Amino acid sequence: MYYIYILFSESADKYYIGYSQFPNERLLKHNQQESFNTFTRKFRPWKIVALFEVSEDKANVIAVERFIKRQKSRKFIEMLCDENHQLSGILAQLVRVPNLKI
Repeated sequence: MYYIYILFSESADKYYIGYSQFPNERLLKHNQQESFNTFTRKFRPWKIVALFEVSEDKANVIAVERFIKRQKSRKFIEMLCDENHQLSGILAQLVRVPNLKI
């Protein structure tokens, strides 16, 4: 299963969207690995603020991730993080993973 995750850096007040089959391991890389993504390395530490099951199909998860990133909107990202918001359109396929499993 592929997941889309939203990270937040309190120190930089920034969000980051990514996808992975193993989001907890990916979070460790964002926070610890020195030769990892330069954007996330600059704004450590990160925490997962939203996690969604998407699909077994990698192409599908990439399409959803790109859709979210193309919105270029902090309000949109914050809406995704709101557990009470009903997702629609391409986002209706997302299954929110409860915070207890993050």
